[in-house]
Amino acid sequence: MAGDPTSSALLSAGLRAFFLLAEEWQLSEAEQAILLGSPTIPELERWRCGETLSASGETLERISYLLGIYKAIHTLLPVPVRANEWLRAANSAPELGGHSALDWLLGGNIADLRSIRAYLDAQLR
Repeated sequence: MAGDPTSSALLSAGLRAFFLLAEEWQLSEAEQAILLGSPTIPELERWRCGETLSASGETLERISYLLGIYKAIHTLLPVPVRANEWLRAANSAPELGGHSALDWLLGGNIADLRSIRAYLDAQLR
């Protein structure tokens, strides 16, 4: 990723958007690290400062899912407070099994991000 200027620019933009999302969702550093694929805290801090040379393609994929999740939640629940509450609230949907969406996202598995994104996209139809 470091050698491809287009990918690096995408990743930089994606990380800027992610950190804004993380602030709105009030994510701790540990939660941010899990969602981004478990970089070290110093690496996470470098990313926050705009240094993205050590990130992988999977990081960009994770950011893409998270931004899609954010957009879908805010489309379904256009009041930001309600959207952010939904993320952390226990959910009776069979896909979530009584857990919050954030609980699933913090499982650390990229498949969980994909699943929550697919669940929300289905709700938009």
